[in-house]
Amino acid sequence: MDNLIIADKTFASRLIVGTGKYSSPSVMVRAHDASGADMITVAVRRVNISDRTKESLLDYIDTSKYFLLPNTAGCYHADEAIRTARLGREAGLSNWVKLEVIGDERTLFPDNEELVVATRTLVRDGFVVLPYTSDDPVVCRKLEDAGAAAVMPLGAPIGSGLGIQNVNNIRIIREFARVPLIVDAGVGTASDAALAMELGADGVLMNTAIAGAQDPVAMAEAMKLAVQAGRLAYRAGRIPRKLYANASSPVEGLVGR
Repeated sequence: MDNLIIADKTFASRLIVGTGKYSSPSVMVRAHDASGADMITVAVRRVNISDRTKESLLDYIDTSKYFLLPNTAGCYHADEAIRTARLGREAGLSNWVKLEVIGDERTLFPDNEELVVATRTLVRDGFVVLPYTSDDPVVCRKLEDAGAAAVMPLGAPIGSGLGIQNVNNIRIIREFARVPLIVDAGVGTASDAALAMELGADGVLMNTAIAGAQDPVAMAEAMKLAVQAGRLAYRAGRIPRKLYANASSPVEGLVGR
């Protein structure tokens, strides 16, 4: 498996996992280990970073093994997301940020206008910005122009498990993207992750698909294998689709013909 390179860092795994919705910290730890992931995203606003004498989600993440990617989950305006990213950096988490600026509470679709504004500001402020966005090739280009280190279009609404709903848009984004493309949100099972990678995604970020599975640890391993298989298939190059059959054993040269 070839490495994933984002900004100045190299990752052996192309799977990025989250920390929410697990039944217990111990299950989360085991799932993270089974996933083979190098990078774990944590919501700045949902962890205790102010008083480390109290229990925190961070107590269950081995930062010598995993790279922390703080995220701005729960932010609905650019200013709010910028403040949250800066808070995470000041608390010593990272100068990287998975940037989320939500535009609608029910669908959790991103507010792309606010997202571009926040990206531009945080890049100027020294952040490595990975923005969660819609599967709109034009918006992805604007985010690149604003300095994003990667673009992270959704496959489907967050936590929906619907899989990739707009295959062609992901293909178009892949064709024109000058930075890594990470499919973020909507994956439900291993075949969804494999498809994302077969379309040319450089990686997949997921949380609910693993944490909400009946067996999160087994699903984490399945996702690891799916991402690897999808990447290998993409690099191998699939055969063209054809309307009619094409025999595996050609008839030319057969005895009696």
